[in-house]
Amino acid sequence: MSFDLGVIFDSLPFLAEGLALSFLLTLLAAAGGIVLAVVLALMRLSGFPLLALVSAGYVNFFRSMPLILVIFWFFFLVPLAIGRPVGGFYSALIAFTLFEAAYYSEIIRAGIQSVSRGQVAAGYATGLTYGQTMRFIVLPQAFRNMTPVLLTQGIVLFQDTSLVFVVALRDFMTATTIVARNEGRLIEMYLFAAAVYFVICFSGSLYVRRLQGKFAK
Repeated sequence: MSFDLGVIFDSLPFLAEGLALSFLLTLLAAAGGIVLAVVLALMRLSGFPLLALVSAGYVNFFRSMPLILVIFWFFFLVPLAIGRPVGGFYSALIAFTLFEAAYYSEIIRAGIQSVSRGQVAAGYATGLTYGQTMRFIVLPQAFRNMTPVLLTQGIVLFQDTSLVFVVALRDFMTATTIVARNEGRLIEMYLFAAAVYFVICFSGSLYVRRLQGKFAK
């Protein structure tokens, strides 16, 4: 069989739409997951046993579940519970957000704990409340320390978006599969998909490495 690059170029607009969906899911799920993760991390560190137990239970539950199963839950079970369909995009977005929050919360908890307790004491000494101390002193330093790890988890999230084929969403990988099957060019399309994922994820990893070196200095 001859290797045909033309099928790739002819399908670029179609593939670009799928890639845009993958990026959109990644950005929205990462943003929502980080917001929820901050709440979970603060609950875990609050000193209130009930809040810490709820947060720990949430984290341990989602970290013990396959992501594809969580996506199935929200696509098939949630509509039964609320009496109306959620839709592929929103069910996938909710699943990714809740799932990633469990991982982000552990990163954020470690980042908060990396800030010296003396910083917290200094905040209290100046008359700041717990919330103000966290907002103005602890969290800014914590996010700076954990930015490389958060970005690394974001790269993993981008790779995981390929699972949305189970809810009939046309992400980049699904678009690649559609073209490969319709045109009978599996080798060309899957090699191209591998190259795209490699370039994006490897570039992201290099950026994370540069950040780590910058912060270390």
